[in-house]
Amino acid sequence: MSRDLPAAPEPLPASTTDAHTHLLSTSEYSGLAIADAVRQAAAVGVTRLVEVGCDVASSRAAIEIAEEHPGVIACVALHPNDAARAGARLGADLDALAALVGASDRVRGVGETGLDYFRTTGDEGKHRQRESFAAHLAWAREHDLAIVVHDRDAHADVLDVLDAEGVPERFMMHCFSGDAAFARQCLDRGAWLSFPGTVTFKPNHALREAFDLTPDDRLLVETDAPYLTPVPLRGKPNASYLLPHTVRFLAERRGADLAEFCGLLDANASALFGDWGRNG
Repeated sequence: MSRDLPAAPEPLPASTTDAHTHLLSTSEYSGLAIADAVRQAAAVGVTRLVEVGCDVASSRAAIEIAEEHPGVIACVALHPNDAARAGARLGADLDALAALVGASDRVRGVGETGLDYFRTTGDEGKHRQRESFAAHLAWAREHDLAIVVHDRDAHADVLDVLDAEGVPERFMMHCFSGDAAFARQCLDRGAWLSFPGTVTFKPNHALREAFDLTPDDRLLVETDAPYLTPVPLRGKPNASYLLPHTVRFLAERRGADLAEFCGLLDANASALFGDWGRNG
């Protein structure tokens, strides 16, 4: 293991799923090799991973990783900030991604796509994000795949695009960052809400209130590794093997049996993405 990475937590009592991770970025960020990341996650009970692409190259890599590991599935997309920066390349990038959506049965989702107004503030960039988001929604409907939505400081506009383009049958609000009111709006549209390590951060009371009202069958937990490492490791590099910290925190908050909570999250991931194998 890289010397910069934290020690592994106590293994979970039952297998579960990291609903959104970036194994490729984790390897680049902290030096944790992809095969080691998969193995170490399985050793603590995180036996299934959803590897998410953010551009053409990382989406191709996500498919390759998923084809190598039975417990990994792939999502392909152009991240909204990459869409905003694409300029004249946007059309070509979207064409290349459209070809990847149906390239393998290991592709189970389209995303992460959506809107990000934290890093993109200009009207031209926001327009490109909307164009890209609409294209991804169309691919998800065409191929009957889940859509993985990235939303940062853009709650109302994300819902506007979903409503205008047509809400897919299965969609996930990745790295959910809203309050209880926004959670209700998403749930009313049929969303699964995926909670990252930020839900453990002491100031995030509104995020925990959103978790509290989310029904059991709409809950997911993710690392978004290598980012958003949960307490007590905030500020350290994240990886899928650290998911148990967030799972334990949320199970305790819900007053749930930990093994049953792990199984619940696993079943919800299968409901969203379809069933798949396990690492280990």
